[in-house]
Amino acid sequence: MFVKICGLSTEEHLQVAVDAGADAVGFVFANSVRRVDPTHAAAITSKVSGTVRKVAVMLHPSNKEWQEVLQAFTPDVLQTDAEDFAGLDVPASIECWPVYREGNRVSGTFGVSPGVPDTYLYEGARSGSGEAVDWAGAAKVAEHGNMILAGGLGVANVAQAIGVVRPFGVDVSSGVETAPGRKDSGLIRDFISAAKAAGNNL
Repeated sequence: MFVKICGLSTEEHLQVAVDAGADAVGFVFANSVRRVDPTHAAAITSKVSGTVRKVAVMLHPSNKEWQEVLQAFTPDVLQTDAEDFAGLDVPASIECWPVYREGNRVSGTFGVSPGVPDTYLYEGARSGSGEAVDWAGAAKVAEHGNMILAGGLGVANVAQAIGVVRPFGVDVSSGVETAPGRKDSGLIRDFISAAKAAGNNL
């Protein structure tokens, strides 16, 4: 099970996530309590190995804003709403993870149609809000491509969510926090452990 820990801001919590087996670490460059400066994100991820994807998480950025993040942070992945990519100049070396939101039209041709990335996120209307999507509906979406399920996941429910939705991966931010923007090392470890165990049981 692919696991992404999002909204990181400290080297301590980044290292906890990496040591616990996170496959991707996300840094928010959009208006949020979790927003960080690209140069700060670059500094704390300087020792992260190439096997852990560094994800730039944005929301409706201008191409100028994206280029600034690209130059300062040099991420492995750009994650933003699906419709944003049309206006962004993304090098071929950067993976694109479009975000599809529950209630919006979701394509049934992931990984098939030209230009549609194989890996994508599926979540609720507002990122980082802790709002869960309808798992039964998400399970139908997960039949296409590599869906990373986000929204309302935590230590207590991630195993159940994985069992119902059967996604390629899961993404968590607020579910491993003790307060908005304040990550907890124990919750990060427990979430990754629970998600990996549930993935092994599929």
